Parts: sequence; structure tokens; C-alpha cells
Amino acid sequence: MKPAFEHEAHFESVEQQAHASRLGMWVFLASEVLLFAALFTIVFTYRAHSPHAFRESVLHNTKVLGSVNTAVLLTSSTLVAFAVHVLREGKTKLAGRLVLATIGLGFVFLVIKFTEYGLHFHEGIYPRGVGEYFVTHTARGYVEFWTLYFTMTGLHAIHVTIGMGVLAAMRIGMGRGTVTEGSSHRLETAALYWHLVDLVWIFLWPVFYLA
Repeated sequence: MKPAFEHEAHFESVEQQAHASRLGMWVFLASEVLLFAALFTIVFTYRAHSPHAFRESVLHNTKVLGSVNTAVLLTSSTLVAFAVHVLREGKTKLAGRLVLATIGLGFVFLVIKFTEYGLHFHEGIYPRGVGEYFVTHTARGYVEFWTLYFTMTGLHAIHVTIGMGVLAAMRIGMGRGTVTEGSSHRLETAALYWHLVDLVWIFLWPVFYLA
């Protein structure tokens, strides 16, 4: 029989430690929401001033790739949520497999995203209005669109990478016996971060692929 999870010395109980962990993550997620909210506000402001350039620029994004990536992240969020559920039931091995699958889908997302970046570079589209594309697209709004696109999707890709690292740490913890049924709040907080990654993309997808 595995020993019960021992809380840190500065907490009175496991429940208190779990509550502090969840609260800390929610505060962090709130700050992340504010960051992306500010960026989306900038996007909508520029779009209002240059609607034609933004509409034309969206056509250069591959809707299929963006939609596939949306499905990939939605599936990954479902898997990690299920992982938390089964870990609470003591099914550590199954939870570990689900976490590995989530990490794998994160890798798939990045491969697709960087493939799309490669397509943009081939068209001569680079951040800050650098490239052949901007020689013929000189109207106001084109540089702003692509700069915001690379900034926001790149920032999101960084968050995906960090999330994969956090989930990998959880998987290692499962193998070492530090992330178990009694300490499932650790995986829960990691899953909350991953859900944020998914949520941000749900907003990026229509703005840069469908609008």
C-alpha cells in the first residue's frame, strides 16, 4: 500500500495545500487572460481602422491547418481532464498514459503551427513587415496584421511548450510516486494551465483564420 501524500510543512493539511495551489493557479491564469485581452483589443482596434487589409491577410492563413489545430487542442484538453478524473480514482498508470497522449497532441500542434510559419516565410511574409509580400502590399494594416499574428500565435506556441513541460513533470512525478491519488491537485493545476492554452487558441482561431 502506497503511503499517503504528505503536505508541505507550512500547510496545516493536504486540503489547505491543494486549495492554495488552485488559488495560485487561478490568480496566474487571470493575469494571462489580461495579457491576451490587451493583445486582442489591439487587434480589434487595428482591424477597425484597416478592415480591408485584415480581410485580405486572413485569406493567406490556411483555414484547414488552423481548424485541425483547434481539434487537436480540444482533444488534448479532454484527455488531460480525463487524466485528472482517473488519477483521483487511483488509476495512476492510465492517468500517466493520458498525460503522455496530451503531450503528444501538443507536439502535433506545434509541428502544424511551425509548418504554417514555413508556408508564410515561403510567401515572403515575416514579422514586422519584412519580406517580398510587403513590397506589393503597402497599404495600412498589412504590417500590423502580420506582426500581431506572429506575436500572438508565437506567444501561444511558447505557452503550449511550457504546458508540455509542466505535464511532462507531472508524468515523471507519477512514475516516482509524488503525483498520486492523494496529490491529484498537482495534476489538476497543470490541467488548468493547459485549458487556458486551449481557450486562448479558441479565440485566436476565428480572429486569424475565419474572420
